[in-house]
Amino acid sequence: MKKLSIILSLFIFIVSCKGNENKTADSLSVSSEKQENKLKRYDVKSGIIHYTATTSGKVMGSVITGSGTESLYFKDWGAIELLEEQSTQTTETNIFGRKNTETTNTHTMSKLDNGESYHVDFDKKQIFLRRDMAMDMTKVFHPNADAGDVGKNTLEGMGGKKIGEENFLGYNCEIWDIMGAKQWMYKGAVLKIEMIVMGITTIKEATSAKFNVSVSDKYFKLPNFPIQKEEGYRDNEEFEEDIEDMNAKMDKLEKMSFEEWKKLALADKEDEEMQNMSEEELHQTYDMMQKMIKMRKGN
Repeated sequence: MKKLSIILSLFIFIVSCKGNENKTADSLSVSSEKQENKLKRYDVKSGIIHYTATTSGKVMGSVITGSGTESLYFKDWGAIELLEEQSTQTTETNIFGRKNTETTNTHTMSKLDNGESYHVDFDKKQIFLRRDMAMDMTKVFHPNADAGDVGKNTLEGMGGKKIGEENFLGYNCEIWDIMGAKQWMYKGAVLKIEMIVMGITTIKEATSAKFNVSVSDKYFKLPNFPIQKEEGYRDNEEFEEDIEDMNAKMDKLEKMSFEEWKKLALADKEDEEMQNMSEEELHQTYDMMQKMIKMRKGN
């Protein structure tokens, strides 16, 4: 984890070393093309899915039951998506003959907009805005990859296995087992989940699903709450500019010898972690960065 943090920090360092470079007409044209070539998170262009969810089980002497509903709306292959969930959970405890019942109601909403991630806090009546790390990393390291391939590689990387296929709501779904949880997926969209965690069984399944349909902008509207940006937040335009600059920097980095890269990496005397790395660790980090660059190019 430490090495990965260092590697990502180095990428950020390289990206931030822009100096006083001026953007040419060609670079602006490339940026415009990137805006049009949005990341595909699903293998369907749009969708509207409504779910019901139930939880039940016993844990540490308590009986837990719950139910809820979810609505998922997406367009532009999932580049824009809104998920809203409302649920109720009841916990009943019986300690030394004394019964206690506690009920919790939850209302959440989140929205993705090309890497911008909005999380609504209905209790505080506030919206928190940050970058979606998973979406950004996919843009950086798999810019031209097929959405289905990236999704499957991610599942397999988590130890997931495809265990079969089944028709659900009229869609031919792949069934994946991921750490004991089963997921029914249609072209990257999850239509059903079954899992047991610490004795609690959770089942979420779609009650209706429509794909490649027109999804009105009204479904992506957030409440009229104040928006608080995460520290260091970059908007989509700034991030696209960073990716554009990263392409050139990574091309340059790929051609660097280990000694040239080492000199650059150790230039920051205030980076104690990097300064304290052994020669072997520096070699491992250099090799890993080269692999990440090749992976990004599809090699």
